[in-house]
Amino acid sequence: MVYSGKFGDSKNVKHVSHTDVPGGGQVVVQGNYAFIGYMAPPIGTTILDISDPSKPRIVSQIKLPKGTHSHKVRVAGDIMVVNFESLGVSTVHAGHIPMEGFEGGIKIYNISDLENPKEISFYKVGGSGVHRFDFDGKYVYLSAEVDGYLGNIVMILDLSNPVRPKEVSRWWLPGQWIAGGEKPTWYGRTHRVHHPLRSGNRLYVSYWHAGFVILDISDISKPSLVSQLGWSPPYAAPTHTVLRIPHRIMDRDFLVVTDEREVFDSPQLRESPPQPNAFVWMVDVTDERRPIPVSTYQVTTDEKFDSDVWFGAHQSQEKVYDNILCFTWFRAGLRIVDISNPYVPTEVGYYIPFPGKGEKVPQTNDVFVDEKRRIYIIDRLCGFDILEFQGD
Repeated sequence: MVYSGKFGDSKNVKHVSHTDVPGGGQVVVQGNYAFIGYMAPPIGTTILDISDPSKPRIVSQIKLPKGTHSHKVRVAGDIMVVNFESLGVSTVHAGHIPMEGFEGGIKIYNISDLENPKEISFYKVGGSGVHRFDFDGKYVYLSAEVDGYLGNIVMILDLSNPVRPKEVSRWWLPGQWIAGGEKPTWYGRTHRVHHPLRSGNRLYVSYWHAGFVILDISDISKPSLVSQLGWSPPYAAPTHTVLRIPHRIMDRDFLVVTDEREVFDSPQLRESPPQPNAFVWMVDVTDERRPIPVSTYQVTTDEKFDSDVWFGAHQSQEKVYDNILCFTWFRAGLRIVDISNPYVPTEVGYYIPFPGKGEKVPQTNDVFVDEKRRIYIIDRLCGFDILEFQGD
């Protein structure tokens, strides 16, 4: 079946405002300000005043050098952290191919004056730089490409003195440290860190075609493996985000795991039979050493994957307040799901944006939900929308 959702269609969602901004990779909100990381130069990060959500206003922007993108951003107090990653050809084998002179890592800004963010340090890593990351105000948890390793690994930095970030620890799957003589048992870079997220003394790390790992960071200088679970193969879509639900549901503990279909699959996966696009999994981690998938959520209709018009799951909200969760679904926009019964996730709302200026389709990429339950979505091609859920 071909997805038939029309631009502007919605269920239990009120559209508050739209702002034409370049395609973005992430949006986060702190107080009355939204911070957007963009997919491509010349702009890296934009800060918007959203005190009047019907009329967002650009406060400041940070520019980027050629060949770099800064599509992720995190904020805690007066500190803003952005990634520097190579904007190059991406393949399973080679990764991003940096331009000459490229430097990857994270940049740290003082944003006490939001109209004039001040760079205070730049922590450099090797290869193509940093992809996604988490930041809790003291430690930053990176998906970093580091010289001597095959594919991104976990790197934890101490930012308690943001002028002098300091590496605390790193963790990788055995087989990634090729400079240390390890040999991978998989193809190319299919096993690599995509997105670490901290909850309590655990780090929940999506590891692309290796699934996900749960790390014990009670001793943050020595992360240790609790468990690992993956399903690719047989499924073609790798694991994008692993979100720990901070409260119990039906007296059980759960993860919400979001996959993403990629363009450059390994040869083995290219040869697999036709499959559904990426979707969402509910995983019981009551016994965290034995994670158990118990259900999935998928939109009711699917369509053949097209590298020009992506369709399928991508990212969940990362701040959780209750059992209503928001997910981005590229061409299918925003999907809102009730996980009160984790064995039967149920869609309770959606919003399909109009295409951004000059674009043919929407590609909803990232979502943030604030304490007021207001919803913020960014399109990877063009456009930023503010929404309100009006369901029960």
